[in-house]
Amino acid sequence: MQTILELEGLSLPAQVESFQPIQGGYILHGNLLALLHPFGYTKFYRHGFHSWSLSCWLDLSSSLEPPVVKSLYPQFDHPALLADYPFTGSGVGALQGSDGRTLLLGALGLDARVKADDQVLRGSAEPVTAPAEWFLAYGEEQAVFVRYAELLKDRLGAPKFTHPWRAQPPRVWCSWYSVFTNISEELIYSTLAGLQGLPFDVFQLDDGWQVSIGDWEANPKFPSGMLALARSIREAGYTPGLWLAPLIVQPKSSLFQNHSDWLLCDGQGQPVPAGHNWSDLFYALDVTLPDVQDWLSEQIQKVVGWGFGYLKLDFLYAAALPGVRHLNLSGETAFRLGLDVIRKAAGDAYLLVCGAPILASLGLADGIRIGPDVAPYWDNPERSQHLHDHTGPSTLNAIRTCLGRLWLRPLVQIDPDVTFFRTRYNLLLPHEMDLLRTLTGITGFRATSDLPFWLDPGERQALHDFLETSPQIERLSYYRFLVAGQEVDFSFVMQL
Repeated sequence: MQTILELEGLSLPAQVESFQPIQGGYILHGNLLALLHPFGYTKFYRHGFHSWSLSCWLDLSSSLEPPVVKSLYPQFDHPALLADYPFTGSGVGALQGSDGRTLLLGALGLDARVKADDQVLRGSAEPVTAPAEWFLAYGEEQAVFVRYAELLKDRLGAPKFTHPWRAQPPRVWCSWYSVFTNISEELIYSTLAGLQGLPFDVFQLDDGWQVSIGDWEANPKFPSGMLALARSIREAGYTPGLWLAPLIVQPKSSLFQNHSDWLLCDGQGQPVPAGHNWSDLFYALDVTLPDVQDWLSEQIQKVVGWGFGYLKLDFLYAAALPGVRHLNLSGETAFRLGLDVIRKAAGDAYLLVCGAPILASLGLADGIRIGPDVAPYWDNPERSQHLHDHTGPSTLNAIRTCLGRLWLRPLVQIDPDVTFFRTRYNLLLPHEMDLLRTLTGITGFRATSDLPFWLDPGERQALHDFLETSPQIERLSYYRFLVAGQEVDFSFVMQL
């Protein structure tokens, strides 16, 4: 139906199936929506598909090009968002009005996209049994996003995690950004000893402990096994944490070789590449298969049974990619089914999801990574400039997308990734490190990967103070904050 929607003095000609006024805006129904807007080449809020995907305000007149490495496309964003890149987003989009207010269109379900140009704001959703549901609002930016978050919480729920971390995120030491996959039992024990006296809650092993991606057992670098390692971490006073990528598989793994029929495939029956890492392509599991669900549940129960109470689950977007599934489910709906299996198997363990579809993780994850990997350098021009990839590891990319996702905080704990205190092996300038620490203070999620024997006494004390204190934060505008009485302006970070 065609109608005129009245919003805070704004009249919008609209094509929708039906609508109803609610507090703060309208509920719209339809799998294809179109709204004529009067703002011309204004700013568009673009929300990426998963943790690393570009999310920020962009000028509709800008000419950003899509990433150029096709084998990495899923690691950039959902393939469906790249045809009209960057002005098609996942789940929610918004326009800046001529008076500075925000026109928001946000899906209240999964597998939805929002697209904008200088005249029309469009919403589309994959067909389901009933027309998709949307929220439309016009007003002050924070207010409309807060109302949208409230409605998402009604539809998708909130985590039921009962640990004290529910009120305040855990303070995490993670192995990744110091030694990457070069972890070993010996290094872990020496690091545990060196961290004594620093008030971390979680000690988390990252990638490098497993036999392969798909074979989730300790490799020869951990001869005592994961049960003994978790016990030692707990005896040192920390909750043991572990990295897994349970929804993807490497060709060299026994899982791939013995269960190729478990893979997500395309219409020709070929496995769908989910990205490239570990010097090879990797593939997604079809999480709608009962055998895959049973295996997934067993893996998570095994890891929790070893004693790991904090799980960092990575590359999760793979299960939501387009493909032919055992059950005829859309991508995000299938992913959410798999994440629900994990949630039930994990019990009270804390689930931090990474590389994860954002809306489809709400209500099931305790924490969500909301940006690309940080790095001990500011920019990554080989990827950002030459490959047009703004998801590559760099502090600049991480800060930009994290700032674009602060509206998620009422729904889930938001993880901006680690910050740095070391000067060793670090190219960040002092003010760049300060910006990263400020972002961490804004989100409330505090983590580092610095090895204790890389820190001089002043750096160690700064890390201790960072873990013990929570600065007062006031948001002044999109990118300006008052942090412990000092104004911090991130506006220059947002330029693309």
